[in-house]
Amino acid sequence: MKPKHPSQAGTFESSDVIVLIEPLEIGSGRKIEIESIVKLQYGDNLKNVVNEMLDQYVLTDIHIILKDKGALEPVVKARLETAILRSIDRQNQ
Repeated sequence: MKPKHPSQAGTFESSDVIVLIEPLEIGSGRKIEIESIVKLQYGDNLKNVVNEMLDQYVLTDIHIILKDKGALEPVVKARLETAILRSIDRQNQ
């Protein structure tokens, strides 16, 4: 599945994360950018969370930008899922 349009979720407040999603050209794959104040400690975990969520929704040809201010994993997952659902027009389901 491919995202239909750009979307975002979250805020840039302390202990939160902004997730931005942009569709890419067909065949581009996944592009994941992570900016985090805890990237050295948790960057690999954040990337795994993103890839697991993308696998769950079978998403490809997507550009995801995470701007993290120390959000806990459940917050990251919730923001990511919200942005994904908005990008594929399923936010009310």
